[in-house]
Amino acid sequence: MSVTGVPKSSNSVQFAEFGIPIRNLWYMLLYAWNEYPISSQWSLADIDDAPTLDALLASILAKLIQQRLRIGLGRDYVNQNQSIRGIRGRIDFTESLKQRSFEHGQAFCEFQQYSANAPKNQIVRSTLARLVQIGSFGPDRTLANELRHNLRWLVRSLDGIDIIELKLDFIRRQQFGRNDGDYRLMLAICELILQRQMPTEATGQHRLPTIDRQSLVLYNIYERFVANFYRLHLSRYTVKSQSRLSWNTKQDNIYLPIMKPDLILQEKLSGEIIVLDTKFTAKSLTENMWGKQLFESSHLYQMYAYLNTQERLSEFHQKAAGILLYPAIHGKFSERIELEDHTIVIECLDLTTSWQEVEEQLLDVVARNANQ
Repeated sequence: MSVTGVPKSSNSVQFAEFGIPIRNLWYMLLYAWNEYPISSQWSLADIDDAPTLDALLASILAKLIQQRLRIGLGRDYVNQNQSIRGIRGRIDFTESLKQRSFEHGQAFCEFQQYSANAPKNQIVRSTLARLVQIGSFGPDRTLANELRHNLRWLVRSLDGIDIIELKLDFIRRQQFGRNDGDYRLMLAICELILQRQMPTEATGQHRLPTIDRQSLVLYNIYERFVANFYRLHLSRYTVKSQSRLSWNTKQDNIYLPIMKPDLILQEKLSGEIIVLDTKFTAKSLTENMWGKQLFESSHLYQMYAYLNTQERLSEFHQKAAGILLYPAIHGKFSERIELEDHTIVIECLDLTTSWQEVEEQLLDVVARNANQ
């Protein structure tokens, strides 16, 4: 049986959360995961025809693990604890006596075995099983059932691999070898699926409120996507992400919050600095009690603190510019705030347009605000 892409739908463009086309969100994910560019094993039709993001992720995860089934699952040394004939590894005398293994010519031993029942395969099988149960595959029941049937077949094909309770920290702890590029992508997909389906503390299969959960997940994707895009495309700049800034106080104070802007861009030739913070929020503006639209004050204060506290480090820091980069789902704008020594720019990135235009917008944001 072959697991192909997501079954075809009638619509030419499908949308994920917040009106973002699924194709654009897929490219954002590839950048966020450091997997861009990637081999063209998935056609754009496969991506565009996915009725939901869950359906797209399930389809790609299925294709990747099916390829692994053809060439052989990745193996690793895994801990085994069982009663065996002879001696292997370390004898657990307490358990051997408790089970009376010695009387039957056996011993309860703890040893490592090179096996396909490794954590990375357990994570993939458990994620596929989870998708079968609670994956959201679109309104067309026939197409959703077809994809769910394909996933169920893959779960059975991975018989012998344990199904485990999925936890984010366990997925993130996995290490990869030089030939594990496909597993790196598979586990990134598994992590995203788990984040999107995180349960609440209530009993049953309750999820977090859709808007809150997906906003949190997309905030992290948006931040990493922008950072890795600039790191790949801005060869003229040194790009640093999540660099910790000092308050430069006269004496240390343990109660001061940590300052970590998303990105610091420094042009290699001129030394000019741009501090950039991504803000994945539903609205770029807020309203005061009289209904007047205003910039989000906390974002402006945060950027001003990034710029002002670094002024005495160098002449380049004294003239550094700041950019707040919001996503624009419905309309966009570009505003400049000229301060005494610094410029703070509020920019919007339209994620609903073609992917080529998204990339052009990102490059234009830096080009327009450099050398100001």
